[in-house]
Amino acid sequence: MIYLDSAASHPLLPEVKVALIDAFDNCYANSASGHLLGEVALKKVDEVREEFADIIGAYPSEIIFTSGATESNNIAFKSLLLNSSHPKEKNHIVISAIEHKCIFAICEYMKLQGFEISIVMPNGEGIIDPKSIKEAIRPSTALVSVMHVNNELGTINPITEIGQICFENKVLFHSDAAQSFGKTEIDVDDMNLDIMSFSGHKIGGPKGIGAVYIRDLRKRNVQPVIHGAGQEQGVRGGTVAAPLVLGFGEAINSFLQSYKNLAKRQIRNYLLEQLVQAGISFTVNGNEEALPHIVSLTLPKTNIGVLVRDNEDTFCLAQGSACSSREIEASHVLTALGLSREEAEHTFRISFTNQITTKEIDQLVNAIKKAAI
Repeated sequence: MIYLDSAASHPLLPEVKVALIDAFDNCYANSASGHLLGEVALKKVDEVREEFADIIGAYPSEIIFTSGATESNNIAFKSLLLNSSHPKEKNHIVISAIEHKCIFAICEYMKLQGFEISIVMPNGEGIIDPKSIKEAIRPSTALVSVMHVNNELGTINPITEIGQICFENKVLFHSDAAQSFGKTEIDVDDMNLDIMSFSGHKIGGPKGIGAVYIRDLRKRNVQPVIHGAGQEQGVRGGTVAAPLVLGFGEAINSFLQSYKNLAKRQIRNYLLEQLVQAGISFTVNGNEEALPHIVSLTLPKTNIGVLVRDNEDTFCLAQGSACSSREIEASHVLTALGLSREEAEHTFRISFTNQITTKEIDQLVNAIKKAAI
């Protein structure tokens, strides 16, 4: 099949597969054990921690390995805001309307704990304006959460400017970097970030591993989301998954060049050019500065049912909305941009790996053309 859904999960990189096999064979000891093999595992885990920290401009002591970005997002909200030292009067959270669904689920839980939630809308290009964040902040605001790169549009939010506003207002700033890490530059100091979430499988690493950055972690009173025997500085209990951490580390090393090669090939632009040449009606959701591996396309004159049905064994595609059932709402990201339900139902998110070929893009364009209304 032709895989066009790398934003959901990137295929495991070959180098990562080799690293994982080696790690499962040779790094099986518990990194908390005091014997030689345990110490070897701990050393290798901490080497990845140091490398990861260096890439984002953090200290190794500020990096906690988790099961992925969803757990990291939960830690960002619950661990920092639901501890005994958090001021009760700081009970307001600001998020954007285009966050990952897990952020909305977390906020529903935070409401039950007495927090108020404000949701900031994006502009027509899917960008969160720093001014709208500034306007939403109150004296009671404890946390602002705005994702770095949107997972449906590929648009890049002005994190540095938003971070500066949060810093000036003494508000914690969190950003979900699941879609941006390894694809665009991150410096937690320059961006005035207090917390950031990461995921391994978005960059060709294994599923089940991620990380969270927490500024000055050792100075904070942090409530664990998973209680255990004190692993990961007491933030995240449970035996550290050393092989997955090492796989994550190899993905960090290998993905960058693969992504640079994809960007050079300008596959996104090639797709749009071929759509124009084929006379296919379409609209791109987002803006010109979107990351090169994602494009959100609305195809108003394409029979989506026919396109999906006739090509279900050929293409792996993600729709911007679930149009198979009227019971399911359209994508919250698309509706936040102002798209109607009908427009959302005619929208696909197409995301590439470096293995995609122009021939495969031509196949997709031909399939879309055949499904014309």
